[in-house]
Amino acid sequence: MKLLKSIPLLGWIVLAIVAGILLGPVMPLWLGSTFLTYNSIFSGILGFVVPLIIFGLVAPAIAELGKGAGKWLGLTAVVAYGSTFAAGLLAYFTSIWLFSGPLAGGGVEAITEGEGSGFEPFVTLTASASDSATAIVLEPVFGVMTALVLAFMVGVGITSFHSKVLFRGVVEFRAIIEGVIRRIIVPALPLFIFGIFLDLSASGSAVVVIQKFLLVAVVSFALTLVVLLLQYTIAGSMNKQNPFKALWNMRDAYFTALGTSSSAATIPVTLASTKKNKVADSVAGFVVPLCATIHLSGSMVKITCFSIAVLLLTGGDVSFGSYLPFILMLGVMMIAAPGVPGGAIAAAAGLLQQMLGFGEVEVGLMFAAYIALDSFGTATNVTGDGAIAMIMNKLTRGKLGVQAQDPSDESVELLEGQKPSHLLGE
Repeated sequence: MKLLKSIPLLGWIVLAIVAGILLGPVMPLWLGSTFLTYNSIFSGILGFVVPLIIFGLVAPAIAELGKGAGKWLGLTAVVAYGSTFAAGLLAYFTSIWLFSGPLAGGGVEAITEGEGSGFEPFVTLTASASDSATAIVLEPVFGVMTALVLAFMVGVGITSFHSKVLFRGVVEFRAIIEGVIRRIIVPALPLFIFGIFLDLSASGSAVVVIQKFLLVAVVSFALTLVVLLLQYTIAGSMNKQNPFKALWNMRDAYFTALGTSSSAATIPVTLASTKKNKVADSVAGFVVPLCATIHLSGSMVKITCFSIAVLLLTGGDVSFGSYLPFILMLGVMMIAAPGVPGGAIAAAAGLLQQMLGFGEVEVGLMFAAYIALDSFGTATNVTGDGAIAMIMNKLTRGKLGVQAQDPSDESVELLEGQKPSHLLGE
């Protein structure tokens, strides 16, 4: 039992994929249908929880970002968002260029249409009324976009009116949501992914999907390195520093993040590495912890690459006009990534379903692919924070004047001695 608890989530995901591929062709129909019943129930619960995840994470994140160093907080947020958005554009155009031929129209299209394996769930959990006698309706409290707009309204309202009660409420609700992700959704993921690959394997599509996703994994990893080179080229040119030397100075932060898969756990190392690039202590001390929350260019690259791959495999629409709004909204969602492995993709699941039309199979593939490269995305996020700090150091001339909290602000006491619970990783 102790050995089982020591296996990381990635290990369970790998075991689930391998077991699903091996057992799919020999799985009895009744047992395979049992696993698909589990998947249907999990998918229904996830659909119910996703809008709550969006509201529970975004609202307090906006409320907390409303406090800080005045105009410099806003400027840092704009630079970080621009970097994340640019990474998404780079990933999109590269994916279209490299994946359109090898991945277009093959792999999981038959499965998403409900054909191929012969497995059928005994009970389905749906978000709307169905004619099926086995369907159980579980409607979300509100839609994904409603949750996002409501989160912005509440978050900005808390910042504007310094509401102590609302601030405490959204922070405590975030703790509940993080508990749901950490204790229910994440532990249930391996069996969900097992069911996905069991179904794919029984239909003969699993090997094709794995082969094609290996290409996506290699490309997404290479893109994270390209993103870092571009970030440090810009930061180096602004500060008249060698970008390669500046990037090399961040090596400790990169490799520490590879081991921890957590931006927050790496903050001390990131700070020390950033200061090697002649960034003032006040600037580094302000920018690095902030960007651990709002700058997730590595995560953006992973989600963009794999979502484009899934759309191509399933024959979805990958035109720039239809995909651009997703990149814009995903950049906003990245500010609220909770501190558990796979937390960013859990927060983005609603956008994948609402804006890209992803279903149960596609979401399962996204979870598996994202978690497999989680540490590399985090390492890119952390290392990129150093580039943002260099840019801000130039813009502020190394003299970032952090404004003190207003003693009359009733919500200050809630923050004293506390560290925002979502600054724990991606």
